[in-house]
Amino acid sequence: MTCNRLALFLIKALACVALAAPPIAAGASNDSKAREILAQAERVADWQFAYLEDPSPAATALRATAPPLGWVQGAMYVGVTSLADHSGNPKYAEAVYAHGMRNHWGLAERTFHADDHVIGQTWIWAYEHQHDPQMIASLRERFDSIIAAAPGNSLDFSPPVEGMESGCQLRWCWCDALFMAPPAWIALSRVTGDPKYLAYADREYWATVEKLFDKNAGLFYRDTRFFDRRGEHGEKLFWSRGNGWVYAGLARVLAMLPADHVSRPRYEALFKQMSVALVALQKPDGYWPPSLLQPAKGTPPETSGTGFFTYGLAAGVKSGLLPQRKYRKAAQKGWSALNRAVQPDGKLGWVQPIGAAPGKVNADDTQLFGVGAYLLAATAMCDLYGCAKPQ
Repeated sequence: MTCNRLALFLIKALACVALAAPPIAAGASNDSKAREILAQAERVADWQFAYLEDPSPAATALRATAPPLGWVQGAMYVGVTSLADHSGNPKYAEAVYAHGMRNHWGLAERTFHADDHVIGQTWIWAYEHQHDPQMIASLRERFDSIIAAAPGNSLDFSPPVEGMESGCQLRWCWCDALFMAPPAWIALSRVTGDPKYLAYADREYWATVEKLFDKNAGLFYRDTRFFDRRGEHGEKLFWSRGNGWVYAGLARVLAMLPADHVSRPRYEALFKQMSVALVALQKPDGYWPPSLLQPAKGTPPETSGTGFFTYGLAAGVKSGLLPQRKYRKAAQKGWSALNRAVQPDGKLGWVQPIGAAPGKVNADDTQLFGVGAYLLAATAMCDLYGCAKPQ
């Protein structure tokens, strides 16, 4: 073999080796990115837990809006359970168990109201890890009583009744409820083996979709009061966080729904339709505006809706439901936007305050449910980069 032929042979051989070898640099980069995301999630969670213990007047005022068994803390703890599944630090799981024991694994007092069911998602998570029946005893009793009562009221928003924004809230008559309740109902069927909870959730879920989903827009009205309301530019009012509740709840439903369930194709189709609509409405800066159809120019950042959308997009890509090229980029833009709202001490800002419609938001506004959305987004993004979960 001549020198030239030998040199050509070696070049080809080395090229083949290079093509066959794993992409070490890319793998290392992904691993580094996953660890960076997880570290940022822990920083935000740590700030929030420290603030919950803070005796200052501002922290005390925040706690006053967040009863331990209500939806504000309940939504946060949904994110904390996901962080506990990803983090090697046991303090997040310990925080969940401590919260459950302090509150005797109970539920808030409103039997039918979905906002008082969201904490049940955390109790089920604890049960799956500890297998203590007391952790889900109250939840089973509550859901059994609802099935027995079989409320059949209209889903039209009606005047308030004691403890409720509307009398229709015996059922899921507002879009937020699709995050608060269905994942708990479906998960309870999964851990108990009793299909009645899933059957109830499936029936009620689609009644709500039929009532509140705008098929042309691919988005949900918050409730029936918004059918005829319009924004300052004449646009329909589709609330960012309200649709975020639906989209994140739908991602959670898909993660636990049996693969052969008769309704699964409907859930997947709804998720894909919402995904198309949401990606088209993402602003160039990566956020979604508080009112989704409001012209984007000049709209403020808003992190609760953006957090839920980023979570759903990342989960959809990871599961294979959404194509990588289009939707991964949107998730990455959302994640970058979320992190621009994290202050140096770990506080998440730009969370629209508690409400039922698009509203004003400032850089220093925060809330526990916004942190819950952020933690869900973080852990789903971590999964996209091959997050190594603790054993």
